[in-house]
Amino acid sequence: MPTPTAENVGAAFSRERMLAARERSWAALRDIAARIVPGMNEADAAALAKERLDAAGMQRIWHPSIIRFGANTLKTFRQPSAPDTVLQDNDIFFIDLGPVFDGHEGDVGDTFVVGDDADMRACANAARELFARTAARWREGVTGMALYAYAEDAATAMGWRLNHETKGHRVGDYPHAVHKAGSLGQFDAAPAPGLWVLEIQIAHPSLPIGAFFEDLLTA
Repeated sequence: MPTPTAENVGAAFSRERMLAARERSWAALRDIAARIVPGMNEADAAALAKERLDAAGMQRIWHPSIIRFGANTLKTFRQPSAPDTVLQDNDIFFIDLGPVFDGHEGDVGDTFVVGDDADMRACANAARELFARTAARWREGVTGMALYAYAEDAATAMGWRLNHETKGHRVGDYPHAVHKAGSLGQFDAAPAPGLWVLEIQIAHPSLPIGAFFEDLLTA
């Protein structure tokens, strides 16, 4: 059973400011993605992300910006990238941002392709589609545990492999971590809207590439 504090929020919490933080995070992510070009390494991209988040009015980060190129898109949040990876002319990359705006946590992620590789484009699109399907399942009132069981079955049916280490989490007014909610994939109740991030990370069945998409679950 989930802990009694799993969906607690602080006195400063505002659903409107939560949604505003989400929108500002997405705007920053799109801005950053448009500026990432072949020849950059991941350190270049991380520096760019910090610059653009600061320009967007970010107060601080609650988790570091994660940007993965090429085969590093298979890595989970805590796994280090292969060093000195450079974005190629035909390549795939994802961005995972965790900024705080107006005291509320944003957490968004998406995958992008440079060049015209059809497998990479299919992978990026599949992560978005699987997210949409899984979010639709959440709106039927299932538990977090059932949600990721569904995501695994759906990923397999679509021809992709779900990364089991990436299973979503709480967000809220900063810092959400004081509520010790655990992961969404371990939450044995129906997650409330506006408090949980659904994370989807998939791997290609045979090629060394993956894709990532995450967003706040909203009604």
